[in-house]
Order: sequence, then structure tokens, then C-alpha cells
Amino acid sequence: MKTGVLAIALALAGAVASLLLLESMSPTLVFWMLVGAVAVVSWIGLERLACIDKPRWIAALLVPGLFGLLLLYLWQVLTVGFEVPAILLPSPARIGHQLANNLDLEWQDFRQTFLKSVLAGFTLGSGLGFLVAILVDRSPFLQRGLLPLGALVSAIPVVGIAPIMVMWFGFDWQSKAAVIVVMTFFPMLVNTLAGLAAASAIERDLMHSYAAGYGQTLAKLRLPIALPFVFNALKINSTLALIGGIVAEFFGTPVVGMGFRISVEIGRMNVDMVWATIAVAALAGSVFYGILALIERGFTFWHPSYRQERN
Repeated sequence: MKTGVLAIALALAGAVASLLLLESMSPTLVFWMLVGAVAVVSWIGLERLACIDKPRWIAALLVPGLFGLLLLYLWQVLTVGFEVPAILLPSPARIGHQLANNLDLEWQDFRQTFLKSVLAGFTLGSGLGFLVAILVDRSPFLQRGLLPLGALVSAIPVVGIAPIMVMWFGFDWQSKAAVIVVMTFFPMLVNTLAGLAAASAIERDLMHSYAAGYGQTLAKLRLPIALPFVFNALKINSTLALIGGIVAEFFGTPVVGMGFRISVEIGRMNVDMVWATIAVAALAGSVFYGILALIERGFTFWHPSYRQERN
């Protein structure tokens, strides 16, 4: 661990020195050698830290965070050092400056897209998918009639659904939530059905020997076993919902929203603002996914994968 920490400290010092050189002078051979050394030493340090089992937060949080900083560092150095045009790929510094200067605007877009459209559509789509899965599991008719229809609907691209939903529900967040409902319904339905079918015949026979009815078997055996599948669908839907909400805003929205901002600013060639909006969306999606993963650990602590991690 000490070797890894020392390597990371040396890499951070080299990164700071190279960034100062980049600001003060044009890149030279010595500069690029320093950048290469920072990358190599960082890689060695991260390799050592990733091998540490305890405390677990080092491999779970510190290593991904430091690796992200390394990628941002290389992004900054390469875009500035090779003088990449900002319209093609702005540097992280330019994106951060744009984000810091437009926090109020980004907050309005985030509230419109994520807090209204994404959360509403995600909740309704996932909830309906779960409830319908319970009904389909109970009814052979629905298994044969609804699942093929659901597969057909899920194959429709979002660019085909969004204009129709805008015509049906208007230009505000309700139409974007409707698109998200369509996108998130089928993954939850399929995963929940797979989870409900995961209980073995021996386990079901044991519940039957205890004179347990369908409801008791569902609540005490099949739903707990299906929880990993349900949370897997929730994590998939967390990304689908954000993508669907942003894409749906390209086809009509009030003058606010992440998709609206990307569409308008790319038309103005203000690429810095486009990347700033993308950064906000990526951060929101990552935090949303992480929250669901933490909730999953709380509900499925008994799962063999978590027991193996503790061991």
C-alpha cells in the first residue's frame, strides 16, 4: 500500500508540474516525457492500490476516482498540447469554466429533465412493469399474449415514439415521462419474470408441503429470490430513463431542459456548453445508479456475490 500511495503522490506532483509548464510554455520533448512518466507512475500506483482488499473503500472508491482524475489530466494535456480546436473537443478546463458560469441555467435544465421527466417516467415505467409481471406470472394467457406485444413495443426506437408522445401529451415534461415509461416498462417486465422463475422446483415443493398458497409463496419465496433481477432492471432503467428523457426533448420542449440545451447550443456552435450539459447528465446518471446500487446491497445482502466480497 505504501508503494502505491508513493507512486500516486509522485504522479500528482508530476501532473501539477506538467500543467504549470503547459500554461507557461509550448510543449517540448521534456514536457511530453514528463507526461508519459506521470501516466506510467499513475498506472503502477493504481495497480498496487487495486490489489488492496482491506479497507474495501480503497478499491471501491479511491481507485476509480484517481483513475478518473488521470483521464481528465490526459484529456487536458492532449487537447491543449496538440492545440485541438475547441469546436471538436474542448478541454476539461473550458468545460468546467462554462459550467461554473452557468450554474443557474444548468440547474433549471437538470430540474426540468431529471427531477420531473426522468424520475416520473422511471417510477411509473418500472412500477407498471413490476405489477404487470406479477399478473403475467399468474396468467398463462398474458404470458402468450402480452410478452410478444411488449417485445414489439420495446423495439420501437425512441426517435419514433417521442414525436407521437409530444402530440399526445404536449410539450412539457409529461410527454418526456411518457417516452421514458415506454422505454423502462419492458426491461422491468422481463427481468421480474425471470426472477420469479428463478425459484427451484424443490423450493416450491417445500412451500407446497407447508400448505402455502400462491400469495404466501410469492411473498416469502419467489419475490425475495427475484430481488436481484428487479434491481438489475432498475439499474438498467436508470440509464435508459436519462437517455430517453434527453432524446425526447429534441422533438419539442419548453425553453429549458438538457436535451433542449444540447440541441440549441450545438446549433450555435457553443460546444463548451454542450459538453457542460453532458457532464451534468453523466454525473446525475452516475449518482442515480450508485444510489440504486446501495439500496440493492441493503435489500440483497444475503446474495452469494456479497458474501464472497466480505470473505
